[in-house]
Amino acid sequence: MRLLSTKSLQRNMTLAKPIYNGKGQVLVGEGVPLTPRIIDRLIELGITYVYISDPFTNDIELKSPISEKTKKEAFQTIEQTFEVVKSGKSLSNVFLFEQLGKKFSFVVQDILNQIKNHTDVISLLSEVSAYDHYIFTHSLNVTIYSLALGVELKLPERKLEELGMGAMLHDVGKMLVPYDILTKPGKLTNEEFYVIQKHAEDGFNILRNIPNLPLVAAHCAYQHHERMDGSGYPRSLVGEDIHYYSRILAITDVYDAVTSNRVYRQALLPHEGLEILYAGAGTKFDLTMIEAFRRSIAAYPTGLSVHLNDGRKGIVIRQNTGTSERPVIRIIEDHGARVQTPYELDLLKELSVVIVETDTTLLGKNEIVPPKQT
Repeated sequence: MRLLSTKSLQRNMTLAKPIYNGKGQVLVGEGVPLTPRIIDRLIELGITYVYISDPFTNDIELKSPISEKTKKEAFQTIEQTFEVVKSGKSLSNVFLFEQLGKKFSFVVQDILNQIKNHTDVISLLSEVSAYDHYIFTHSLNVTIYSLALGVELKLPERKLEELGMGAMLHDVGKMLVPYDILTKPGKLTNEEFYVIQKHAEDGFNILRNIPNLPLVAAHCAYQHHERMDGSGYPRSLVGEDIHYYSRILAITDVYDAVTSNRVYRQALLPHEGLEILYAGAGTKFDLTMIEAFRRSIAAYPTGLSVHLNDGRKGIVIRQNTGTSERPVIRIIEDHGARVQTPYELDLLKELSVVIVETDTTLLGKNEIVPPKQT
């Protein structure tokens, strides 16, 4: 399967991975041939990249870090809790929130167990979704990224569970933000930005009184927009005054935000998201954590077309764990000429070869037609 820009899609290409809405429900299923109408609709929904079936890479299998069953349970639990907050039901309903707190604990433990058993680096690019309920999708993605980073940082089990709870609930305060501000496509006014900023404090006030929920989860909501140099909000905390979990969330929250589809911005590719994090390393974000995060995720996701510094082009077919910038490439072109027989190049073994450019567009009419085998 090949990762392509939606603007590069052509009639009768076939989806290799389904498209979801923000609640995890399938909008367009795997194996569906693309029509101009479907392509236009995907672009309208703000979806930037999709996986299509490709003769060069049909043997590639993308492994999701968590199962569909767990994903649905997580979406349901997030939605139930967030909708309770949005409806304005009294937080004094101890039984209701006690049950929700237990549900979150079970879901986080399930996700954590699956991440620990996931043998590959984390890539969520295949989990393509529209942004109609992006808060739910974002909350789950940040949880997966945060737990993967926490495992890489060798946090003990109890702390990983606390981190997961905080990550899944970090944006609950946004349910009190007016929908028109939350989904505004243009630049926010100062007044609107102030309303958005209040979600951190609102989230803290909501979570700190929920039974069966660790207090640090409330601090995750409160501090995930704080930055190491004091430029964040709501309290302009500096350095280690920011809770350890919140420093993790600062990284995973920004990364998922910039690599996911939004109503106001198209998604960046993973390596571009990492570049944004590194631009703030040591000032906005904890450098040690960024380095650990880089080891945890796929900077160049499987199915991505890449250009190498020696004039060859190919498609990422496999990841090397712990070295996200050096995957295994299937070479299909050499200095502008198709190779007769595609072959593998492991960048972890060929250290003089590096990726210099990525491509999610069709390079020509026959781009996804494989060469004749000899």
